Amino acid sequence: MLRKLYDWIIAYSSKPSAPWALAIVAFTESSVFLVPPDVLQVPMTLARPDKAWRYALIATVASVLGGLVGYAIGALLYDSLGKLIIEFYGYGQKVDQFRAAYAHYGHWVILLKGLTPIPYKLVTITSGFANYSLFWFIVLSIITRGARFFLLAALLHYFGPAAREFIEKRLGLVMLGFLAVIVIGLVAAAYLA
Repeated sequence: MLRKLYDWIIAYSSKPSAPWALAIVAFTESSVFLVPPDVLQVPMTLARPDKAWRYALIATVASVLGGLVGYAIGALLYDSLGKLIIEFYGYGQKVDQFRAAYAHYGHWVILLKGLTPIPYKLVTITSGFANYSLFWFIVLSIITRGARFFLLAALLHYFGPAAREFIEKRLGLVMLGFLAVIVIGLVAAAYLA
């Protein structure tokens, strides 16, 4: 099943709609969706290494725009939708503590958590809820999300053929590792403030 999905994504990468799918996943992951854009960016870049930088730019722009939706959820809809999302990730009891951390370390919270496997939607929603500066939120989101997606693009561009061979030979192990990173991010989101 994993092989069929991987092969489908690799084949899909050459279609004109592939960048749109990456943009949609990156956009929604920053506010409500669970699946990170790496799931598409990695196989798309392996299939089309000549478009590595384009895919990184698409993921960055879409992620930052989706982050603005997350920010709006935190600023305008926290008591309904925002609270549900935050509680889903286990931050319900730590909101006040997290808000206080934003008052002192807001820049660092966005920069560091935007690079980690901690779901970025927690950063975006909490930034809005904490009334963090929208200007700095956008600037720091561009930096942190751009660093993440362009670093991934650089690694895949440089190690592309070897990485593709490794992934294709050990697809199950790679997927298990990827799922472990997601679980670690969720656990970190629940226990680290």
